[in-house]
Amino acid sequence: MELSPTTLTIFILGLICILGISPANTALAVADASSPLSTYIVQVRKWADKHSSEASEDLDTLYRSFLPPTSASSNQEQRMVHSYRHVLSGFVAKLTAEEAQALRDKDGVLHVRPEKTLSLHTTHTPDFLGLHQGVGLWKDSNFGKGVIIGVLDTGIFPDHPSFSDSGVPPPPAKWKGRCDFNGTSCNNKLIGARSFIGSGSVRQADPPFDGVGHGTHTSSTAAGAFVRDASVLGNAKGTAVGMAPLAHLAVYQVCDVYGCREGDILAGIDAAIEDGVDVLSLSIGGSSRPFFDDVIATGAFAATQKGIFVSCSAGNSGPTYSTMENEAPWILTVGASSIDRSIKATARLENGQEFDGETLYQPHDFHPALLPLVYPGANGDQTLAQCLPGSLESRSDLQGKVVVCDLGDGSQQVAKGQEVKNAGGVAMILVNGPTEGYTTLAGAHVLPAVLLPYAAGREIKRYLSTALAPTATILFKGTQIEKSVAPAVSFFSSRGPGIQSPGILKPDIIGPGVNILAGWPFRLDNSTDKKHAFNIISGTSMSCPHLSGVAALLKSTHPDWSPVAIKSAIMTTAATSNMEGRPIVDQTLHPADIFATGAGHISPSKAVDPGLIYDIEPRDYVPYLCGLNYTDSEVERIVQQKVTCSSITSIQDYQLNYPSISVSFEGSVTKVNVTRTVRNVGPAKSHYKSVIDPIKGLDSIGVYPRFLEFTKANQTASFRVDFTRRVDRNATVTPFAQGAITWVSAQHSVRTPVAVVFK
Repeated sequence: MELSPTTLTIFILGLICILGISPANTALAVADASSPLSTYIVQVRKWADKHSSEASEDLDTLYRSFLPPTSASSNQEQRMVHSYRHVLSGFVAKLTAEEAQALRDKDGVLHVRPEKTLSLHTTHTPDFLGLHQGVGLWKDSNFGKGVIIGVLDTGIFPDHPSFSDSGVPPPPAKWKGRCDFNGTSCNNKLIGARSFIGSGSVRQADPPFDGVGHGTHTSSTAAGAFVRDASVLGNAKGTAVGMAPLAHLAVYQVCDVYGCREGDILAGIDAAIEDGVDVLSLSIGGSSRPFFDDVIATGAFAATQKGIFVSCSAGNSGPTYSTMENEAPWILTVGASSIDRSIKATARLENGQEFDGETLYQPHDFHPALLPLVYPGANGDQTLAQCLPGSLESRSDLQGKVVVCDLGDGSQQVAKGQEVKNAGGVAMILVNGPTEGYTTLAGAHVLPAVLLPYAAGREIKRYLSTALAPTATILFKGTQIEKSVAPAVSFFSSRGPGIQSPGILKPDIIGPGVNILAGWPFRLDNSTDKKHAFNIISGTSMSCPHLSGVAALLKSTHPDWSPVAIKSAIMTTAATSNMEGRPIVDQTLHPADIFATGAGHISPSKAVDPGLIYDIEPRDYVPYLCGLNYTDSEVERIVQQKVTCSSITSIQDYQLNYPSISVSFEGSVTKVNVTRTVRNVGPAKSHYKSVIDPIKGLDSIGVYPRFLEFTKANQTASFRVDFTRRVDRNATVTPFAQGAITWVSAQHSVRTPVAVVFK
């Protein structure tokens, strides 16, 4: 499928906002084609007879028994869209509203609701993360060899060199999946490829060709092979490579240019579980929902119970607080940060001031002579200020000038440049608003252009308001790698605290997600060589597969580690300082808070040897879910077994044995106690001392015991943390504060980030 120019432009821009038994069998219940049908997700009570439930035919018989009786006819359509074996007990079917209501009243039906559509969250990064050939984690993990990464996305362009299987061994014996591409497209690298698009309207065997680009990009980021001479429009030249270059890839197409339907997502996860993947990567999300009503949360829960690590993007709705997506504690939730590479251009004013920004389009024939500078929005008209399509048609005064445009909503960088070009402008200086701050996304522009930070835009507008004959030009400086404030949290990266479970700190981690180079199914220039196409785009969609790849490296090094252990290792070893040795900043260049960074920035070489880990047993989630005040039926929809919360000792969410701590003080509460248990995965004989970062607003933080002694491997030890404050009605209270509790030994530093919310 080829994209229209408009659609392709959107995806080129950078920020893609908006991530043995067949598990998705199709039954043949039918209905009159003239009926007003909608797609519904139906959850039913799991069969008590475990032996019978092993047969897909028995499951289909069970699921079909819930459908309304129909008669056969040539103009009828399939009712059953997907049936599930692992992710939940239930199916997706096309029903009328009346039929759905009748189904809700049937015995054994837990829940019926309309299906929704979720959205996608949309080289040099291995070096930036400390991954180097022949040494460290890449060497120890053998580049992720033997690990299978499942990617749920828009499909894949299989002939891209990023998916070469040079040096990749055959898949492990446990692999049960299949490839629906014809010929030799699949190999030892790309071992699985299936499409679940269309909710039954296409054949299941249709090959998952990527008509969007997003899936090719995320897959090559996670596990792309080494590809020399990679670049985008001549920039960022070098060897492109994924995080786990010898890992296997299994691709499940559950999204297209219109989004990702919930039933298709569940079908993809269901297949991945059956196929035997080790890691699942989903750069997909939707608005915050209770976990029992969140298909990614419920699907991920089923996957983790099978030992599969699940990594998801945090969402692109920052920098506003409580915009987090994919916030379930069994998911690694990944925010986005910058790297130390820029595709630089500099705006130079006649008065000598210079302002650095970024652009993918670096013309070699643009003469840097000073040209008249104009800002169409000087009169306050936002349509003109943002150079929106059609707004500059009558502006003949822009001919031959450098035009300043406001980024506005940020979704149409290239379209703004096209508008300037159509009006006769020769160059564009695009400026961020206060929301975007210092986060600059490199765009593939149609004329000489540069995107500048908000502060630079203010200075340029001040110059325009005072200069008698303002002039400016743009200097194109190409790719630069330099010591910088990276990693800095991007403006778009969604922030905590979580809405569904505030006692679980989210995001968990941040990773590279700004201006990331990876494989792409279309050329950005006029070349027809799709096999060497790359693109640079941004989003938490890009940070998620980085962490998926790192998880694969850790799984390859420690095959006995559970998904929870891998997550703990990633979080407790995270970096909290940038390349300059200062606290990680956000888009304002001020220190980023804990609801932006979570535990901090991924540090793969440290995660391989964390010293201590926080474990959570599958059974621990039931008292946690009951503690969220879910009903027995709602808990059952997640854990797929009957639960009676009244007979279980539930826990507050902050008491789950998580690698971070998030507590709140409400009203007159003066003390909160938290218990955690750690397991020794370092030297058998280890001695740890607690180090407490003070937290503003608390009178005291006590850790008991202060020391942890281990005498053997895998030994566990528990500790309690007491947070205490005095209630002073006249004191000025900040909304939240942050700190950490770190267990330090001779060889390890195990950091547990702490967030304290005051209400």
